[in-house]
Formats: sequence, C-alpha cells, structure tokens
Amino acid sequence: MQVRQSIHSDHANRLDTEGLRREFLIEHIFAADQYTMTYSHIDRIIVGGIQPLTQAVTIGDEVGKQLGVSYFLERREMGIINIGGPGVITVDGSRYEIGHQEALYIGQGARLLHFESLSVWHPALFYYNSAPAHTAYPNRKITLDEATPQTIGDNVTSNRRTIHKFIVPDVLPTCQLTMGLTQLAEGNLWNTMPCHTHDRRMEVYFYFNMDPETAVFHMMGQPQETRHLVVRNQQAVISPSWSIHAGVGTKNYTFIWGMVGENQVFDDMEHLRVSELR
Repeated sequence: MQVRQSIHSDHANRLDTEGLRREFLIEHIFAADQYTMTYSHIDRIIVGGIQPLTQAVTIGDEVGKQLGVSYFLERREMGIINIGGPGVITVDGSRYEIGHQEALYIGQGARLLHFESLSVWHPALFYYNSAPAHTAYPNRKITLDEATPQTIGDNVTSNRRTIHKFIVPDVLPTCQLTMGLTQLAEGNLWNTMPCHTHDRRMEVYFYFNMDPETAVFHMMGQPQETRHLVVRNQQAVISPSWSIHAGVGTKNYTFIWGMVGENQVFDDMEHLRVSELR
C-alpha cells in the first residue's frame, strides 16, 4: 500500500514537476494477478486497481492490519467500475458478473472479496475507490443503462462529453462515496472546463482509453496559481478540495471520477470563469 500525505496549497505551490507527480499522480494502477492500493490522507480515500489475469485475486484480512482494523471494509465502503473484459466479483459468497463499463457498490462490513476474469484474452480491469463509512448499505451492481447520464459541453469549445453517474444518491444510497464515468465525444479534448473547485469534497480522476502516444495535461492548483501534470493511459490524479481539476488531451479519452467528503450534492461547487484563471 502506498501512502500519500495531505499537502497544503502553499506547499504545493513550491513543488517542481517531480514533486507534483510524487504527491498527486498515481502512475501504476494495474498489475497482473494483483491488487494495488494507494491510501491518501486527503479524506482517507483509497484508490487502486485489480487485474485478475491468469488467476483470481482475493482481498482478505491482510489489508485490515495496515488500516488498524480486522479487515479491509470493516469500516469502509467501496465502488468498482470495470474498464476491461467481463469478470466476476464474489462478495462473501454472493456472485456478481460485472461487464465492461459496469459498476459494483460494496457496502461496509463485506469481508472476503474475490475477483476473476472470464477470459484470459480479454481480462477484467477493476478500478476502485474506497472511503470510510458509518453505515452498511446493500451491495448493488449498476449497469451503464442504470447510470444517470448527462451530456454537457459543446463541440465549438471542444468539451462535449457525457457524464454517467453510477454511484450517486439518485441511483443508490452510500455513506459518502460517489463515482461516475465521463466520455468525451470524438474530436473533443477538454474535460471540466470551465472548471470549478468544491471545498467540501476531494476528487480523484482516473484517465483511460488513451493511445500510447497520447497524453492529458491535467490542470490542478489554486485558480490563480495553476499547475499541470502530464498524465498517460490508466493513471490517476488526486485532487484536494482547494484545487481545480480539469484537463485537455491530445485526443479524446475517458475518465472515472470519484469523490468523498462532507456531502454528495453533485452541483455543490464553486464555478470559475476562464478569465479568472492564472
């Protein structure tokens, strides 16, 4: 488990490129036949990936020791979105078939998590976020059709995109975790621009569906002191509540967003005009 400490905005302003990448970029999400975990002290979110390739992958009690509890989800909830081939997730004996761009919410108290792919030639890629939880809500699979869609932006400003809200209050109850998937239309490059901040929630962006020679320039930092990270395929960025979070790619792409914090109100944000940015 990697651990990332909280970074004050004043500290972030003094970091060079290497320092920004070390503190905010998660470069390696998937590893064959393993799970990865990055623990951020920012709202205590855990981010990672699970790639069952030639064998199943199990998350058991061993993770609990690193969290000071008996098992991983003893005091946590978890959201998973599959960006690979069809797979199966077994939660305490209950089996869920999770296809491409389908999600599974796992409530607090689930103990034994078992992940497998249905084909070694097209393995599942389970990307997940986990947040502290105070109540156990039911596990639930969410298909792409069940996710609440919202198409926004315009081709003229190169930000036409569709937001699929998988884990939000309109779809199912959770303690604090919200997750969704945003797809940019062909020929569009900008996400979340005009941008915003939300002081009451932090966010993690996970970028994928990118060719090897493409990149996303992820914008971060305070609105009047912006910075950027060059992000490649299947990498994630931790965004503190004081930071903007937007990006422009060399080609269209897809990203998964996950938020934890004080509330789950999707529109609770401080909008910024492009003219305000520096």
